[in-house]
Amino acid sequence: MTLFERYLTLWVALCIIAGIILGHAFPAIFQVIAAAEIAQVNLPVALLIWLMIIPMLLKIDFAAMGQVAQHWRGVGVTIFVNWAVKPFSMALLGWLFIGWLFRPYLPAGQIDSYIAGLILLAAAPCTAMVFVWSNLVKGEPHFTLSQVALNDAIMVLAFAPIVGLLLGISAISVPWKTLLLSVALYIVAPVAIAQVWRRGLLQKGQAALDRTLKALGPISLLALLATLVLLFAFQGEQIVAHPLVIALLAVPILIQVYFNSGLAYWLNRRLGVAHCVAGPSALIGASNFFELAVAAAISIFGLNSGAALATVVGVLIEVPVMLSVVKIVNASKAWYEKGA
Repeated sequence: MTLFERYLTLWVALCIIAGIILGHAFPAIFQVIAAAEIAQVNLPVALLIWLMIIPMLLKIDFAAMGQVAQHWRGVGVTIFVNWAVKPFSMALLGWLFIGWLFRPYLPAGQIDSYIAGLILLAAAPCTAMVFVWSNLVKGEPHFTLSQVALNDAIMVLAFAPIVGLLLGISAISVPWKTLLLSVALYIVAPVAIAQVWRRGLLQKGQAALDRTLKALGPISLLALLATLVLLFAFQGEQIVAHPLVIALLAVPILIQVYFNSGLAYWLNRRLGVAHCVAGPSALIGASNFFELAVAAAISIFGLNSGAALATVVGVLIEVPVMLSVVKIVNASKAWYEKGA
């Protein structure tokens, strides 16, 4: 993990402060940015999202899906947690905490939007940072690569139906045209571009791909931070008026991370899966593709929405929470191997 990645939470916090200050100081500029839309897609944000996502997808080799059978039990556990448990558990936690327990402390008009943002956050597994987490738990690299490639392939087909189902159950209006446009714009197109680009680079040799990935890494993170500045420039007044919102939104996110990572870890142990596979399986099972969630929330609900804010809270706590899961996985290795 690079120094920049290790302190991502600090950079996010600084972006929150910068966004709020800039939003108050230059409101006219941000109104112009907000108005730069085509078919409900904010063009400046869409560009930043592509700069975030494409470098991450460039790392994925879909040919690695041929290795899935080698670790079929670990893959099965991760798929189950990612697609059959995590989105639904997050929706349940959102209804419980945001829709009920914390309702008196949150802006009434944003409750449904907050829940929608949490659902979007959990509806797709992480693509890029899991390689970092896997390395920190000494995970089996072929398993991690094949699992991520498989998840990305599933995401192309499953993201929209799962989000649509859970938003519908939550009685939140589903703008299907915008949702499908988000899938095309932020999943299908970036995957296609990244794979064409990857093949072109590999024709020049692995070193060409490695150099490109190294060069694009900082650009991806800087694009993420620039997006957050824009979001908080629009969300600043709401945050200043309701300082507890961030903390309250973090509660269901924290619970779902520990629940899903623990479930995946325990299931792998019950099935006798090696620790080098169970570790990354637990981490992939718990982490979220927050870049996609931010993009979809902005497209569907807007820059000023509670949904966009909820997804940004996921970015804020992602690194420290996942590092704590890494620590738990490493510290429990002896216990795990006694029962595996």
